[in-house]
Amino acid sequence: MAKVSVREPVKNLLPATCYLLPATCYLLPATCYLLPATCYLLPATCYLLPATCYLLYAIVIEMIIRKYTKIAKLPLFFLTSLWLQAAVHTNALIHEPSPYLQQHAHNPVNWYPWGEKALEKAKKEHKLIFLSIGYSTCHWCHVMEEESFTDKSVAALLNRDYVSIKVDREQYPQIDKKYQRMYQMVHGKRGGWPLSILLTPQMELLDIRTYIPKEEGYGSEGLLKLLPKLAVLRSDPQALQAQLAQVQQRIKQHSDMKHVQHKEGIEKAFLSSVTSSFDAQNGGFGTHPKFPEASKLETLMTLYRLDHNAAAWKMTEKTLDALAKGGIYDQVGGGFFRYTLDAAWQTPHFEKMLYTNAEMIRTYVNAYLLSGKAHYRYVVEESIAAMQRYFGHKGLFFSAADADSDGEEGGYYLENYGEIRAALLGSGWQQRSVDANLAYYGIEEDGNIDGELSLPHITSVAKPLRTKAFKAYLASLRETRTFPFVDKKINTAWNAMMIDALFVASRMDHRYLAEAETSLDVLWRRMYRKGVLYHQVLPDAIPKQKGLLEDYAFLTKAYVEAYERTYKKIYLDRAVKLASEALKRFYQRGVWYFDSEGIARADFDDRYYTSPLSVMLHSLLTLSEIGGKAQWYDLVQKSVSVAEKPSESPALVSLLMRLKRGDVLVHADKMRLLEAQLQIDHIRYPFILSQPEENSEYLACARTSCFVHVSSIEKLIAAIAAYTKKQPKGAYRWQK
Repeated sequence: MAKVSVREPVKNLLPATCYLLPATCYLLPATCYLLPATCYLLPATCYLLPATCYLLYAIVIEMIIRKYTKIAKLPLFFLTSLWLQAAVHTNALIHEPSPYLQQHAHNPVNWYPWGEKALEKAKKEHKLIFLSIGYSTCHWCHVMEEESFTDKSVAALLNRDYVSIKVDREQYPQIDKKYQRMYQMVHGKRGGWPLSILLTPQMELLDIRTYIPKEEGYGSEGLLKLLPKLAVLRSDPQALQAQLAQVQQRIKQHSDMKHVQHKEGIEKAFLSSVTSSFDAQNGGFGTHPKFPEASKLETLMTLYRLDHNAAAWKMTEKTLDALAKGGIYDQVGGGFFRYTLDAAWQTPHFEKMLYTNAEMIRTYVNAYLLSGKAHYRYVVEESIAAMQRYFGHKGLFFSAADADSDGEEGGYYLENYGEIRAALLGSGWQQRSVDANLAYYGIEEDGNIDGELSLPHITSVAKPLRTKAFKAYLASLRETRTFPFVDKKINTAWNAMMIDALFVASRMDHRYLAEAETSLDVLWRRMYRKGVLYHQVLPDAIPKQKGLLEDYAFLTKAYVEAYERTYKKIYLDRAVKLASEALKRFYQRGVWYFDSEGIARADFDDRYYTSPLSVMLHSLLTLSEIGGKAQWYDLVQKSVSVAEKPSESPALVSLLMRLKRGDVLVHADKMRLLEAQLQIDHIRYPFILSQPEENSEYLACARTSCFVHVSSIEKLIAAIAAYTKKQPKGAYRWQK
């Protein structure tokens, strides 16, 4: 599992020593003596000198390293590696702001950014297009770069026969959405990253895959074989048409999804589908790779709240318990990794995404309100702290953290049994206590990831003594390591998700409310400028890329949640404003699009994070009740009526249940509502909205009429339970 970077030999040769002491160049052979300035300005050139160069001054190097052991080697290593590549190759990505594109700016591949220039070049030169989509903290994107895009033989094939285009899927999610959907149509299953697409100059699809190895392997022919095979099609029109026809045939075979109208049994169909994929032993759904799938867990909790469905809660509780104990959760620093390679949640790819943690924080808050389990609250608090510590920036949040550290996948997070045991015993710990804590955190003598290294996870219900001190020691070990690369993009949608999570967390602990309001204000001032919402920006730059549906959807949702927590009119006004703008930009002739140019249709896919379309429709439904936009109710109904296989989209299922059962709107004066928030939050019926109005009592209303007018919150809750009818008898789990 642990993977050493191919750039590691560069580090071992210590080229950075030339930078530390350029004068030592005079001790080198005549080659270096004649060009001391080159050695000073470009220390990486020392790596290019003959091996004899290093043999002649090995003694000097040893003295330098001994003397400068306190100097951080990693930054020098990366600078040297960068200088080395820059001295040889630079392509058109060098001028791009995207951190992901910058990672490829010195590949020998003649990469171009997405745009008309590259597309026109393909047409003019009659070249095929190699379109590669990924993101800066994607592990397999790094693997494919190191294996193929830094390889001169692969680069030669691409540069000769193709126009190569790099796309940051976080910069252009609409392009990624379009081709991920195309991948699913061709292969009948979901894709992922890196996504590799081969096109004609006219953008017709020739082939589409995810990771492609250099040589044949992983069930795929390698790039060295695939690239020339497709390139010959340029001069053979008949073979080209045959290849295009083959792709279209595969699309036809996998495009048998029938349009399914939502019916009365949508909950039953969803529950049946989820139950069939549920992992009863480990929690979660499917086998591997396994994602937390927050939207699925949220919808299961909605079913439980509606009908006291014990099976729905059992699957939720089993999954959340397993996630909180597993390797997918950072047991030392807090926060969730994106997914695991195994069914038992133990072996993650170590990238951390802001959106994963935002959704899991929200899910654990709601599970805590249902169950009262202290460990769920702890996961929320620790995950929020982790996001603020590692991703926080002036009230906002960076996008993601890489999997690799010091050239090793997961290096920042992995522990060595022998080193820990020896150090703690040497510092006075009792052997029994050390061994008990090592066992509790699953740190094994033979390792549990690869070789002798272990990833901490909880192995027992019973805590040994001194777990807090042991965990603090593990945290201190991390302080000696280099934290993985952080993608410092400020993404509007993902920040809005995190801010929304903070507002939801304020239902559990009121201290998060002020933090959420501050961050929401910063995000608005940073990303909404002169009437335009923008998609993302680097910290010190000015945003230029206009917002997408996901930006409007998640920010609208954050403002709706802000209003429900504070009843400040400005939050409701901004929610209505954003929703109105979203309708103008993304809803065209009855169809929702992911972008205003119509590149990709919006869908209800929740796999990686909740569908922006579902999120927007939920907000439109809310604003039809409390925002004075009654006409949006019909628009929501029309939008969901065209959904394909709705039972496979959890957030859509929740929306359909909401339309079927109906919202309950609670009115009272503002102070009365604020004072009763705790009780309102714990009303079992899941579709509760609240809005202040001048009234000395509580009023509860359905969409078209009010059904109770009472003086106490207790009577109100009882009346709502009676009205919604399917409320189970007895107390909430958290009250038991």
